[in-house]
Amino acid sequence: MPEPRQSVLRVDLTGRTVERAPVPESWRRLFLGGKGLGARYLYEELEAGADPLGPANLLGFMLGPLSGYLPGETRYAAVTKSPLTGGFLDSYAGGEFPARLAGTRPGCLGLLVTGRADEPVTLRVTPDECAVVAADDLVGADAEAVAAAFPDAAVACVGPAGEAGVAYATIASDGGDHHAGRGGAGAVMFAKNLKAVVVRGDPPEPTGDLARLHDRYAATYRDHDTGRWLAAGGTIESLDFAEETGLLAARGWQESGFDGSEAIGIEAAEAAAISREHPDGDHPGGFRVPDDDGGTVPRGAVPMTLGAGLGIDDFEAVARLGGICDRLGMDVISAGNAVAWAIRADEAGHVEADLSFGDVDGAVALLERIASRADPLADALADGVAAAAETHGGGGLVPTVKSMAVPSYDPRRAGSMALAYATSDRGGCHRRARPFEEEVFEGEWSLERQVAAVTTAQDVRSVLWSLPADDFLGETFEDLGAEWLSAVGLEFAPAELYRLGERVWTLVRLFNVREGVTRADDSLPAPFREPIPGTGGAEARIDPDDFQCGLDRYYAARGWGVDGRPSAAALDRLDLADVVDEATPVAETPLSEA
Repeated sequence: MPEPRQSVLRVDLTGRTVERAPVPESWRRLFLGGKGLGARYLYEELEAGADPLGPANLLGFMLGPLSGYLPGETRYAAVTKSPLTGGFLDSYAGGEFPARLAGTRPGCLGLLVTGRADEPVTLRVTPDECAVVAADDLVGADAEAVAAAFPDAAVACVGPAGEAGVAYATIASDGGDHHAGRGGAGAVMFAKNLKAVVVRGDPPEPTGDLARLHDRYAATYRDHDTGRWLAAGGTIESLDFAEETGLLAARGWQESGFDGSEAIGIEAAEAAAISREHPDGDHPGGFRVPDDDGGTVPRGAVPMTLGAGLGIDDFEAVARLGGICDRLGMDVISAGNAVAWAIRADEAGHVEADLSFGDVDGAVALLERIASRADPLADALADGVAAAAETHGGGGLVPTVKSMAVPSYDPRRAGSMALAYATSDRGGCHRRARPFEEEVFEGEWSLERQVAAVTTAQDVRSVLWSLPADDFLGETFEDLGAEWLSAVGLEFAPAELYRLGERVWTLVRLFNVREGVTRADDSLPAPFREPIPGTGGAEARIDPDDFQCGLDRYYAARGWGVDGRPSAAALDRLDLADVVDEATPVAETPLSEA
């Protein structure tokens, strides 16, 4: 049996100190690792109102009890307070970096980084030490160049966008092929003057029961519908699915569906690909396609947001835009929505952007300017669409939730997705729950069905991301990973794991409530209240009154109050009564489901 992962490495960049600290046994039991344990540390140690880009903010590179053992890519959770939303942020990335981190420091559930170095530095992790080292000539280098500087190591780094403090800068690994994205973990990282984490060591090798489990689940995953779907087309096929089901938002959320979708979908990706990520692994990864800098691996968000979203029907051009974001270390979804907003705001007279839908070169130029905050418009867009609209006008042109731009799945044909976006704990995100995948085929769901689907998915993913496991792989887990946890000495019944997921979700809500999140932030973006051309007229919209009823039912199902605060009764039920602090307002009574 492997050594239990029961400690964290604490890195204080101000004093350039590193120490190994034990994880309380009760925390391991209640929160496991990954998202759950990261949330527990963040809530415990960060004061309310702390500056996300200040030295006090904590940045966790979190592993979990199953890191390095599961089939497919090992993943880590980047956990911090978001400079984009001002709330909780958990972002996930796979690839070589988390696998080698898990093998290099056995017994370690993650790195907790605080403080700020007096110069740009790297954190070097080996089996023997963890040291803070000057970054030398790495400042200004993009993700690909930083990785190339350490050919014998796995690297997680920030690119120029992180150095400029772009509020949706990513932490890039594998030379920009993988990213912990959306809420600006890269900006937090470089605000600490940390350019890169460099890991020299080997991934863990499953043995005994773990090896047998690995082989069995790898075979199950290959035969599972999700495994076959990813093996056939990676996530690129998400665009084709969204187009066929009427969910694809195009041209800055002005249209439903995109006439040029065939030119940027799965067939175009297959025709353009020069190779496939880890083709001999448990399941193939994304397609590598050529671009101006040698190659990029576009995910599903690239053709959806940078293609259909910007009115671009050339796959090579779309891949080029994705590659630019990858190397600069900038979230594709947020960046694409920023460009789309600029085009629409220009058309409406709010700004002068000098670009239009379909303008590839204009989009390239604006992305590069955003990454360096090169001018007033780019500087405003670097803080996100909501911030740009607050400065220049144009609010409601592009939908946001908690200041995070929404991915290109339009919920007006699947009302459950509007609820999922609104209640997402990190802002407008489709990864917390994806009920549209069923509702779009079944017809409009009742509010009860919407709430049940959303809460269950949010809780399940909170468990999976505390292992942490990729949620696609997790769809093969009938017991939420209980069998796997047993193999590393942690016994859980599936019902306990469901409760653990709800506990983690509620803890994150406590963090966000302490930071000032209220019911008003669980909002229905203005565009979703209006019908959109091509989606069937007035019926293809979200009724605001129905949405508010659904939100009430969601709060009731969670045991929260009418204002969205967890109730004392819910905290007692979830073993969080002793966790909540005096700075966090709690509902006296839960909202009755009646």
